Amino acid sequence: MKNLFKNTRFKIVTGIIALLLVGALLATIAGRGETVQSAVVGTVFAPCHYVAQKVANGIDSLFGTVKGDAQYEKKIDELNEEIGDLRSQLVDYENLKNQNALYKEFLELKEENPEFKFAEASVIGRDGADIYKSFTISKGSLGGIKAGNAVLWGKYLVGVVDKVYPDYSVVKTVLDSTFNVSAYEILSGEISYVTGNAKLARDGKCKMANLSSSTKISYGSIICTAGLSTSVPKGLLIGTVDEIDDEPTDISSYAVITPGVEIEDITSVFILTDF
Repeated sequence: MKNLFKNTRFKIVTGIIALLLVGALLATIAGRGETVQSAVVGTVFAPCHYVAQKVANGIDSLFGTVKGDAQYEKKIDELNEEIGDLRSQLVDYENLKNQNALYKEFLELKEENPEFKFAEASVIGRDGADIYKSFTISKGSLGGIKAGNAVLWGKYLVGVVDKVYPDYSVVKTVLDSTFNVSAYEILSGEISYVTGNAKLARDGKCKMANLSSSTKISYGSIICTAGLSTSVPKGLLIGTVDEIDDEPTDISSYAVITPGVEIEDITSVFILTDF
């Protein structure tokens, strides 16, 4: 608005309006076209009146446009606020849907294994630099958590508790090269173990290692825990086989496994404290 008063065009318009007002005053004093003076005034100021009217119309249009722009911007702000609310509702819906899926899977596992004891925990931190996608949960030793406890999403094993602190714990995932759990394929019954490595972890996958070259495991096979350890029971799902490949260092083969859960998307887990 300050720039408007400094504008040259504004100054010219102001001068014309002032001149027009002077002319109108003189015309009033001289009468309505009855004297020479009034005729002169009329002749001189007629063009000024025309120009002033056009300028006035332009100013009205300008302020009308400014008002329209303000209303338009207000409407945009209202729509952006509405979009923000809808996005927030969508996030809440997705979280609720994922939570419901987790509980559904968990309840099925609990019904099949009533002797299992669990502690629920939230994912409260992740190490973005860790290619094995370890994460921190909201329960520790004060909540009955111990190192080696199986960490589940529904029926799926996603890792084991690696480090325990009073109020939180760190979970080692099935993608980790130091993770190791006995496993079997549900149709053939073939037993080996599941572990991870850096190359597969980048794609969110792990492997069932040390398979014979004549293995019956194939694409789509379902891999579960075999229960040969004291910390992880039999029958927990791990994932499905994507491909079979040969180990480069010996004559054995391995199955590439896609875990049943996207580990990066997990927000809550159940820790198997006893079975």
